[in-house]
Amino acid sequence: MEQILLHLIGDYITQTDWMARNKRSSVNAALVHAVVYGLPFLLLTQSHWALFVIVVTHLWIDHLGLARYVVFAKNWMTNRSLKWADCSATGYPPDAPPWLAVWLLIIADNTLHLCINYAAIRWL
Repeated sequence: MEQILLHLIGDYITQTDWMARNKRSSVNAALVHAVVYGLPFLLLTQSHWALFVIVVTHLWIDHLGLARYVVFAKNWMTNRSLKWADCSATGYPPDAPPWLAVWLLIIADNTLHLCINYAAIRWL
């Protein structure tokens, strides 16, 4: 439960508009966001390795938009005719309702972060 609260604080409360708008185009903005995101986790773990994994994976998931690839791969497994060029914005096909595609992508992104954070805190 604490891990989820810290994730919400780090990813939503402490993320500024500048971070949110620039983390995909600027590795510096993504780095600042990832470090600020990781700070609340000091309340849960003092493991340097766990904190390193939480911050670095958050940086790369957000900067590269890795959740889009996970979503696309999932959709491609059931529809091999999908092309990345058509789905690259969210990982969902262009005929998906835009509001739904965006929210499902946000949920997939959060799920990736939470799973990695759990593993880092639990095993590092």
